[in-house]
Amino acid sequence: MQNFDTAAIDRLRGGGDSSSLPIFILGMPRSGTTLVEQIVSSYPGIHGAGELSDLKAIMRRNVAGAAFPDNLHSLDRAQLAGWGAEYVAGLQRRAPAALRVTDKMPANFLVTGLIHLMLPGAKIIHVNRNPADTCLSCFTQLFKDGQEFSYDLAELGRYYVGYARLMDHWRRVLPEGAFLDVQYEDIVADQAAQSRRIIEYCGLEWNDACLDFHRNKRPVKTASMVQVRQPIYRSSVERWRPYEKFLEPLFDALCDLAPGK
Repeated sequence: MQNFDTAAIDRLRGGGDSSSLPIFILGMPRSGTTLVEQIVSSYPGIHGAGELSDLKAIMRRNVAGAAFPDNLHSLDRAQLAGWGAEYVAGLQRRAPAALRVTDKMPANFLVTGLIHLMLPGAKIIHVNRNPADTCLSCFTQLFKDGQEFSYDLAELGRYYVGYARLMDHWRRVLPEGAFLDVQYEDIVADQAAQSRRIIEYCGLEWNDACLDFHRNKRPVKTASMVQVRQPIYRSSVERWRPYEKFLEPLFDALCDLAPGK
């Protein structure tokens, strides 16, 4: 947040790579990012690349002797253009004929501002879900690797609060329309309307294939690999309620974001 305040964004605006190839889908783990990628990648010509580490590898480079995140303070427009072109080239190698390519690394929410400046032609979709349901789903998931914050309820709540603060920061300092907020519960309630909204944001004409996302045969390697092979279901909405008496450490850490606050 210190490295990407309004002044820094104004200073760096106008750099980057203008490619419209990337679509970033980001947010907390277990928030519905895989579902959104499955909907988007059901569109003809869109390649769902899954969770890519490309941006993480780029942003963690040493710049002017500084490591991440302080390296971001030393960026200039030329650096942003080079990083953007390198990232796009990586997508093109994966899917040379694709109209768009999705990158569904949830933790890219950390650098939403960097994406906006580095790839100004990219689309950024932020997926949000009820904090209690998101955190419970993280806590009960044995992740393949990483997500160390998710194995303690209090730490998980603090992490979620930090994530929510950072997304609020991006809404304040980035221009309106820099990214699209999508609510998981809204997709469950009206999949057709939300799918149309997402596709329209991506600058594409509607295609009914996006309603049959569960028929998409592309490989899915995330924790939601089973769920996205099924039509929309409602059982994950307010899933936290039967576990409420066990979740006090989480709710204390969530503070104002806890249910009923």
